[in-house]
Amino acid sequence: MLPNPADSTPANSELTDRGYPVQELCRRCSFEQVAYLRWHGRLPTPEQLRGQQRAERGQRALPPDLATWLADSPGAHPLDDVRTAVSLIGAADPAPGDRSPAGTRAKALRLFALLPAVVAAGQRRRHGLGPVAPRPDLGYAANFLYMTFGKVPEPQVVRAFEVSLILYAEHSVNATPAARVADSTAADLYGTVAAVAGSLPASATESVIDMMNEIGVPENARPWLDAALVSGRKIPGFGHRLDRSGDPRVPAMRPALGMIAALRGGQRLTGIYDGLAEAVHQARGLRPHLDYPAGPAYHLIGLDTAAFTPVTFTARLPGLTAHIAGQLARQRPPQPAQPAVRGERPGQAAPGAPVVLG
Repeated sequence: MLPNPADSTPANSELTDRGYPVQELCRRCSFEQVAYLRWHGRLPTPEQLRGQQRAERGQRALPPDLATWLADSPGAHPLDDVRTAVSLIGAADPAPGDRSPAGTRAKALRLFALLPAVVAAGQRRRHGLGPVAPRPDLGYAANFLYMTFGKVPEPQVVRAFEVSLILYAEHSVNATPAARVADSTAADLYGTVAAVAGSLPASATESVIDMMNEIGVPENARPWLDAALVSGRKIPGFGHRLDRSGDPRVPAMRPALGMIAALRGGQRLTGIYDGLAEAVHQARGLRPHLDYPAGPAYHLIGLDTAAFTPVTFTARLPGLTAHIAGQLARQRPPQPAQPAVRGERPGQAAPGAPVVLG
């Protein structure tokens, strides 16, 4: 029986995934291990992990027709590239009608293997560069960055990027209703994933880096915020709708951002990060959510802003496909978790919705 994936819940500001604290997963696991956890409900044994890696790494290369389409893509938003690519991958599936649990997991793994190549090829195309073939000797995160930049970055950068993938892999509840609606139309996994990709707004990571570039220098963080609040502007990256005490993923991502900044000369951005976070908390009592440190981290890694949303969508794929697999197996549809706010019991309704600025 496929496990119910809707059990990633923050408790006392600690997010757990299948009972494992997410910060512990960041310290001790690869993204491949966390993907296995989302699909199977348990961490893999070494043998199980090797089997998944063999299957995933053997499917990383873009099929010729998909590579040709990406090269000739008219330049729509990169998430539209992802949506169309998912449909093309589904059209070439050798067993399109297989909705068995094993067949659904195989489809999920195929998308998991191919989407980094889609995202990487899109960034390279926007910069006038051709695609880079995957390397089967590299882990998932390292290969993702290798295909994007043509070289493997510093190990600390690879690990920081992997931490971001793990933190997004718990999967936001935003896509779950869209997945249910798409599945109610009898779409297969590919059709449902494509529908979710087409329905998502741009990630706040994009707005966060644009905001930080507008602020310019750390000393301008508080004056910028004061002016923004007076004019009624939204402040992206703040206000976690599930836990008013703060997004429990941020304490793992902020050190990852600091590690990248130390290697890539990003002290200006971390200074803005800290100054604005303090100013927003003083002015509105809000703390950052995951998109706030992820935006500058992706920028310093070298991803262009247009790639941010496709990267986070790729990271969320294991959780999303776990939801869909449960539905296709005709289980009781998984309900989005209602995480406990500090001081409340799990399942106890919060007295009023948290304030969200952006």
